[in-house]
Amino acid sequence: MSQSKREQVVSHLRYIRQELREMHQGVLDDGLLPEPGEIRGVMAQMEALLELLEGKGKSKVKADEAESY
Repeated sequence: MSQSKREQVVSHLRYIRQELREMHQGVLDDGLLPEPGEIRGVMAQMEALLELLEGKGKSKVKADEAESY
């Protein structure tokens, strides 16, 4: 994985971790569940991270499939 892509992944993970910590703290302090929009936002960040990670993996898989034919 290139250094810049690695830095992007680390940045995404830090953001997601912070958002989840804030949601968890809200549940502990207030006993309230997070707003659906907050959850969707974190899920969107996780999907973006997955796409970033799979970007290289998908092209490698396609290249491997092409070589097998």
